[in-house]
Amino acid sequence: MKRFLKSDSFKRLVAIVAVILLGIICAAFSHNASSPFTTAMSFVFSPVQRLASSFSNEMTGLSASFTSSSVYIKQIEDLENQISEYRKQLADYEELKQKVTAYEEFYNIKVQNPDYEFAYGTVVSRDAADPFGSFVINAGSTSGIEVNDPVIYGDYVVGVVKKVNLSTCVVYTVLDPRVNIGAYESATREYGYVSGDSKLLKKGLCKLQGLDRSSSIVSGGVVCTSGSGGVFPHGLIIGEVESVTSDKITTSTYATIKPYTDLNELTDVFVITSFIGQGESDISE
Repeated sequence: MKRFLKSDSFKRLVAIVAVILLGIICAAFSHNASSPFTTAMSFVFSPVQRLASSFSNEMTGLSASFTSSSVYIKQIEDLENQISEYRKQLADYEELKQKVTAYEEFYNIKVQNPDYEFAYGTVVSRDAADPFGSFVINAGSTSGIEVNDPVIYGDYVVGVVKKVNLSTCVVYTVLDPRVNIGAYESATREYGYVSGDSKLLKKGLCKLQGLDRSSSIVSGGVVCTSGSGGVFPHGLIIGEVESVTSDKITTSTYATIKPYTDLNELTDVFVITSFIGQGESDISE
């Protein structure tokens, strides 16, 4: 018994009883209507209540914090969607701007040649295996395009259509030896034909061949389509004469021509799908 009275358990029990008794005494002298036991319990457990209340407030704040985070995440998602939409609008604007520029380049030739019908196309790929720079545009037979339709940019000849699908076509450029264009030099009115040449390809040049040895053509002259053969209309500009050379083997003279359009930088072109004289053969043929 003595060991129990000296034990820690007994001491804790005495302390609890003393606290309860103290609460009862304090309640007896208070003026509220609560019972002594209730008041005592309230007195004893009020620190616990305050702790619970504080914990509840902290949890409420934490919940509000989570709510705020979800709002921020939603706002970030909305902003990302707006940025994505703005990027799409910017891409559409750039595409429209390029198209407007292309139409502005074509406007003059359309006014001067109202019989021309044409299809607009954007360069979508280039054949890396083709040294002569052929390329594909996103317009084909559904746009009225056919093989041998001339391809231009503004007033300038780019090449000719050689393969056609429903929605795309392949264009061979004026630098390609497989392309032959009836042509003349505007100052001397000397006629020949323009074709690509593998030796001149690296310089970005093509040839005006079939000239007389006594040709009067000089550098700086402008070479245009003659309209012979019915593939190209008359008067489209091909390029400028860089030099005139006599071919010792064939005893003929040819002029090297620099196209006015940078064929490697083309992004938009027009295909002439119809013009007066298209498909007509020369009378002499």
